[in-house]
Amino acid sequence: MRIRQSLYFMSKVVAILALAGTLASTAWAGPGTFILYSFSGSNDGGDPASALVFDSAGNAYGTTVSGGDFGFGTVFELTPVRGGWTETVLYSFTGSTDGKNPHGGVTLDSQGNLYGTTVAGGDGFCTGDGCGVVFKLTNSGGVWTESVIHSFTDDNKGFGPGGQVVFDKAGNLYGETPDGGKSGAGTIYQLTPTQNGNWKHVVIHHFTGGKDGAVGSLGALLLDHAGNLYGVTEVGGANGAGTVFKVSPKPDGSWKLNTLYAFQGMPDAGFPYGGLIFDAKRNLYGTTYFGGANGMGAVYELTRTTGAWTESVLYSFKGGKDGSLSTSTLVFRDGNLFGTTSGGGNLGCDCGTIFKLARTQNGWKETIPHRFTSVPDGAYAYYGLTYDGVSSFYGTTVNGGVHNQGTVFQFVP
Repeated sequence: MRIRQSLYFMSKVVAILALAGTLASTAWAGPGTFILYSFSGSNDGGDPASALVFDSAGNAYGTTVSGGDFGFGTVFELTPVRGGWTETVLYSFTGSTDGKNPHGGVTLDSQGNLYGTTVAGGDGFCTGDGCGVVFKLTNSGGVWTESVIHSFTDDNKGFGPGGQVVFDKAGNLYGETPDGGKSGAGTIYQLTPTQNGNWKHVVIHHFTGGKDGAVGSLGALLLDHAGNLYGVTEVGGANGAGTVFKVSPKPDGSWKLNTLYAFQGMPDAGFPYGGLIFDAKRNLYGTTYFGGANGMGAVYELTRTTGAWTESVLYSFKGGKDGSLSTSTLVFRDGNLFGTTSGGGNLGCDCGTIFKLARTQNGWKETIPHRFTSVPDGAYAYYGLTYDGVSSFYGTTVNGGVHNQGTVFQFVP
């Protein structure tokens, strides 16, 4: 087992180093924010409400909610070329059993296959528009083929998945649905590959809307080395302002959810939408859409001491030029935190910001390296940033760009 784990982590290190070298060769020399691609809303896609992932060759992958050949969204690839980037649509959703309106981006497996979710389409009739699917894209000689590995069909088992899925070491997939379940408050699900090539779907937690919270986040679940999953709920909990939770596997195959923290709202943080990250000491960090001292959202930390978790608000957004309403999953670089807000920033636009939090002797200091200004700049970066391991961050905006249909951007601090 230790040999398998060592090979797994070594392969990740090699992939990261290869990616870093490739992206470094395409990076701008100076700091700034640069639009790499502007979507047209036509065959190339539109509204890229998506996180980005990179393969070892430096190609970026994501999803668009709309556009494509049928108008129901795409999976796209951005390839770095001399002097710029080229966009290729790998798959256009038809809006039928293959899925409709993908959100959140995709996840790469070790063979280069892509996995993701759609909020609608599929075989079910939960809202008259389909219940959503989990899909897989397989590359064979440059031709990408989509297959549905799970179609949500039952309200009681959750529906409307709209975020990335995550793999554990055994190859199981995990994700959340914001709707459905036994209490109608969403679910956490597991997909396990079977010997006949199918996938088995199991709900490992039905949110009740009570102390365990309700409605999963935009961000992906966070998996630790022991196989525990961490995430947030947007609402519910003891104070109705959302929760941070941990789901742990039990020896009998079932799962147990523990609420690590229940947000209280102003002046505490409240209503988290983005995912979680760890630091080197296994403390948790995230953002909230509302709450904080000004009700405009916050950045928070959860620290574990003697078995309990203590929450601290690191920064409260002020609105206006400072930014507000963050749905970002954070990224660490050199001990600093980077993320995005979906509101505030440029007073003539309210299109959101890129922010940085630096640790000082007196707490955390916030600066705003970029305020989005809409056309031809981006607008509304919901899914945060992806760090290349060298010098640059990459992300998407759902609006803005030349055609006001969204962008992919590069940010160099």
